Amino acid sequence: MGKRIILITGCSSGIGLDAARRLQARGWRVFASCRRAEDCARLQAEGLASPRIDYEDADSIANGLAEVLAASGGRLDALFNNGAHGLLGAVEDVPTEALRQIFESNLFGWHDLTRRVLPVMRAQGHGRILHCSSVLGLGAVRWRGAYVATKFALEGLADSLRLELRGSNIHVSLIEPGPITTDFRIKGRAYFERWIDWPASPHADHYRDHLLPRLNAAGVTPDPFERPPASVTAQVIRALDTRRPKARYYVTVPTHIMGLARRVLPVRLLDLLLARS
Repeated sequence: MGKRIILITGCSSGIGLDAARRLQARGWRVFASCRRAEDCARLQAEGLASPRIDYEDADSIANGLAEVLAASGGRLDALFNNGAHGLLGAVEDVPTEALRQIFESNLFGWHDLTRRVLPVMRAQGHGRILHCSSVLGLGAVRWRGAYVATKFALEGLADSLRLELRGSNIHVSLIEPGPITTDFRIKGRAYFERWIDWPASPHADHYRDHLLPRLNAAGVTPDPFERPPASVTAQVIRALDTRRPKARYYVTVPTHIMGLARRVLPVRLLDLLLARS
């Protein structure tokens, strides 16, 4: 069959870029998509195939996948949905239109691409679908409600799809990172500035003293449990290489703690723990 073929989204930096480079080094034929054409060109210059796929642009999803399948002879062994963004802000400060936009980027586009890939995997008789979820898909925290909502929805959608695909030889897994060293938080500043009118918020003091500094690299103390993107790629490789993939692959200590806590702690105690995070 030759090299195994994977499409990875959100490869301009961070988790997606690390996964693309490491899988290519391991012998995979990697299609490392990015949202912006200039990022695609940069990856192409370093030897990665890079179709443009923007989850908020349905045409780019269709055209990007068509480009992959034309180059691969119609085969796709794996899809790693990874591209997403965050939105810092209290739930009451997030406009409904902002919620629609982040769901388009973090869920609806993933669903669109996955639905387009499934007929290809059915026809070839096998496939792996990996979704990059988050520790925030396992438990909620304050000030991240919009992002948390997309990851909770992703968890449910992926679980349902996994059950529906039983016996098809198409496996669905969730990759669950905790704190990872990327520029994800910094990139979220543009969305915050676009959507959140923080001076008018009842939480204005908290924004000024605690939340706004977190949007600047210089204002953030490194998390003691933070891990590099390679730690996520290691779990991606496990999910791709094992004969029987697990439903979830935890990355970082906080994710393991959250996974255990939500199973064993009463809600009030879990709320107390999360309110301090």
